[in-house]
Amino acid sequence: MRLLLRFMKPYRALTAVTLLVLLVDNVGTLLVPTMLADMINTGIGTGDFDYIVSGGFAMLGASLLASGGAMTGAYLAAKLAANVARDIRNAVYDASLAFSSGDFEEFGTGSMITRTLNDTNVIQQSIIATIQLVLPVPFLAVAGIIMACMIDYQMGILLAFVVAIVLAIAVVTVTKAAPIFMSLQKLIDRMNVVLRESIVGARVIRAFNKERHSERRLDEVFTDYADRAIKVNLLFAGLDCSAFFFMNIAEVAVLWVGGNRVGAHAMQIASISAVLEYAMLILFFVMMAQIVALTLPRAKACLDRAAEVIDRVPEIVDGEAPFATAAAADGEDDVAVFDHASFRFADADEDTLHDLTFTCRRGQTTAIIGPTGSGKSTIAKMLLRLHDVTDGAVRFAGRDVRSMSQCDLRSRIAYVPQKAWLFSGTVTSNLRYGDEGADEGRMRHALEVAQSEFVFGLEGGLDAPVAQGGTNFSGGQRQRLSIARALMKPAELFVFDDSFSALDFKTDAALRRALVPETRDAAVLIIAQRISTIMNADQIVVLKDGRIEGKGTHGELMEGCEVYRAIAESQMKGGE
Repeated sequence: MRLLLRFMKPYRALTAVTLLVLLVDNVGTLLVPTMLADMINTGIGTGDFDYIVSGGFAMLGASLLASGGAMTGAYLAAKLAANVARDIRNAVYDASLAFSSGDFEEFGTGSMITRTLNDTNVIQQSIIATIQLVLPVPFLAVAGIIMACMIDYQMGILLAFVVAIVLAIAVVTVTKAAPIFMSLQKLIDRMNVVLRESIVGARVIRAFNKERHSERRLDEVFTDYADRAIKVNLLFAGLDCSAFFFMNIAEVAVLWVGGNRVGAHAMQIASISAVLEYAMLILFFVMMAQIVALTLPRAKACLDRAAEVIDRVPEIVDGEAPFATAAAADGEDDVAVFDHASFRFADADEDTLHDLTFTCRRGQTTAIIGPTGSGKSTIAKMLLRLHDVTDGAVRFAGRDVRSMSQCDLRSRIAYVPQKAWLFSGTVTSNLRYGDEGADEGRMRHALEVAQSEFVFGLEGGLDAPVAQGGTNFSGGQRQRLSIARALMKPAELFVFDDSFSALDFKTDAALRRALVPETRDAAVLIIAQRISTIMNADQIVVLKDGRIEGKGTHGELMEGCEVYRAIAESQMKGGE
């Protein structure tokens, strides 16, 4: 609840106006039956036509007041809810930007999408329903009972008794139903995760002939949700029946007691209709509030899930000192330095990387190679502060990266991820991720260096469409476009995380030759599996089980590093 109040605080004025308008609506609604009873009792009873006319105009005014209040209140409630929901979505997304790789893995992509979209939609609809259907109940109940007592105290007591019974039943029902709605939200989250896995992994499912297994898995989660949804629908059906039952009972009780009071000359006959209208109005809102209240535990669960993301203390904390532009302490050309750096995942029993020490220098290419699972990609993530060292230090331009802001650090690094990812839009919009103000000439040059001239032959050229993830391009084309995007960025360090793996050897060699003049004033770090990609590097770091097994040039390592020699010989035998 604190989270909701936090996001509603900037809209205090809008909230106050919304509640005031709805109050006007409720007052107008309550005045209409009172005016009608008075017009019948006095105007028709005495035959005073002028009183009837004036009473009719007064009723019309009250009706217009109620209708205007209802329409304006609905608009303001929707506006308030939409603004709060938008702010929550932005807050969830902004919080996720500060996540480390471990944080992302903990929450999962499917869950993050559910929390940002589905959960926030539930919160938005609950705000609207609460303002329009729940908040008016106390005022209507108290005001309606008071007005009934003013007509006849016995009728007022009867109305209070009926409302108390209905409210008591509503509280019991909501209490018992709350766990069902909370579990329903968890099942929605589970469905999203399983469905996403089944769609994204469709090729793997087919390759292993696991279609039936995937169908059974989906059927289980769908069935669980359906069973729980059926219980919810049965609950709502029971509420509807009980609500209408009590409304009918209340109607009969009002007519019976009212008839007796009229017979005893304690009240006038038209007053019965007014009390009856109060009863129906109150019970209707109680019934609707009960239905809304059943969904509130689900909304609370959604708020809690959003709070888990928003209030999450980031594993990676920004430094506060400004970026130093002076020469680095380790040497004028030292860009990135790993100084006895070690890293361990939070749930791991031992370090993933052990005591790494090497330097990426300006104007030089440093390559990292090693068996799968040796920790190569983790090194790139440590440079970008997607992970922080658990021992030792990683320095950039002489500064410990932990003392730098992530924005400052990443603005000086151009990164090509292991899995090339393009965003839906155009080739131009993707290239401008590297430089928003880049002109066409610069983009064409970056594409030429990245061996992506195929773009010029596409319909639309630079404005050619790009599907989500770049699925309308081959793997090699996506890699080259990702490299071109990185080249658009004026960086001090270029990190290529296995970014040439989908390229043929000819294109690989041509691209690396073209990169040399483009990266002359920067340091280059290449993480690769292929010896041919990194054999010309100024420095090659060989990893095995998270430890450095050797450092040097290709020739030096072929002579002095058994691990490197084994990798090279195995690839040569395989024709690589």
